[in-house]
Amino acid sequence: MNNLNAGVHHTTPYKVITVILLVVLAFMFLFPLYWIVTGSFKTAKEINAATPAWWPSEWVLTNYEKLFTRRSAPLFDFTVPFTKTVITGPEVPAAIRWLINTVWMAVASMIITCVTATMAGYALAKKRFLGRGLIFTVIVCAMALPKQVILIPLIREMSKLELYDSLWAVILPIVGWPFGVFLMKQFSEGIPSEMLEAARIDGASEAKTFTHIVVPLVKPGIGALAIFTFINSWNDYFMQLIMLTGTNVLTIPLGIAKLQAENSTDYGLIMAGAALASVPILTVFIIFQKYFTQGITMGAVKG
Repeated sequence: MNNLNAGVHHTTPYKVITVILLVVLAFMFLFPLYWIVTGSFKTAKEINAATPAWWPSEWVLTNYEKLFTRRSAPLFDFTVPFTKTVITGPEVPAAIRWLINTVWMAVASMIITCVTATMAGYALAKKRFLGRGLIFTVIVCAMALPKQVILIPLIREMSKLELYDSLWAVILPIVGWPFGVFLMKQFSEGIPSEMLEAARIDGASEAKTFTHIVVPLVKPGIGALAIFTFINSWNDYFMQLIMLTGTNVLTIPLGIAKLQAENSTDYGLIMAGAALASVPILTVFIIFQKYFTQGITMGAVKG
C-alpha cells in the first residue's frame, strides 16, 4: 500500500494556483494574435466600432485583397556577377515580394549567425590562446552597446561595400551578434574535454571533431539561438528602416508601413499584414520548439 500511495500525485492548492496562473498567462499572450487574425477578417465598420466586436459578424477578405492589390513588384531580381545585367522575375503582388524578402533576410541571418556563433563559442570555451579572456570581455561589453552608436559608421561601411539598400545591409550586421557568441560559449563549456581529447587521439581532424562531436552536443543551444536570431532579425524594424529604401527590397513591416502612409488609417490592412507576417515566425518556433525548450532547461540547470 505504501508503494501505491507513493506513486499517487496529490493535488495541492499550490499546483492548482500555478495551473490557473499559467492558463491565464497563456490567454494573455495569445489574445493579441487572436485579435490580429480575427481583425484581419472584419469590416472597417467593425474594426472602428466604439464597442469592440470579439468575433467577426461577417468574415470578409477585403483587407487581404487590398494588401495584395495595392502594389506590384517582380518576384525576384538577380544581378549577374561582374556584369550590369539584371534578371527579373514575373510581376506579383508587392506583399508577396516583401514577405519573401523578410523570410530570406531572417533565414539567412539565422543560418549564418548559428554557424559563426557556434564556431566562435566553441573556440572561446575550449581553445587556449592569447587574448581569449580579453576577446570574451569585449563581446560581453558589446552586448550592452546600442546599435544607434555604430549606425553612422555602419551606413558608411555598407555604402563603400555597395551593399546599402540591399538585404545584405541588414543581414551582415546581425551575423556578428554578441549575444549569440555568448550563448554558444556557455553551452560549449559543458562539452566534456575528455571526448575532445579522445577524438584527437583517434586521429579526427578539427573539422570532424567540430561537426561530429561539438555540434550534436550543443544542438539545443543552436535551436534556441536559431529562434532568437530569426525573431530578432524579423523584428529589427529600425535597421530595416535605415538600410532599405527601394520598393523591391522592402520587408513586410516596411511595406505595410509604406502602404499605410499612402492611405488614410486602415487598421484592417495593418492587421492583414501583421497576420501574414506572423506565419513564418510561428512556423520557425514550432520547428525548433523542442530544441528551444531543451536549451532553456539546460541553461536553468547550469545556472
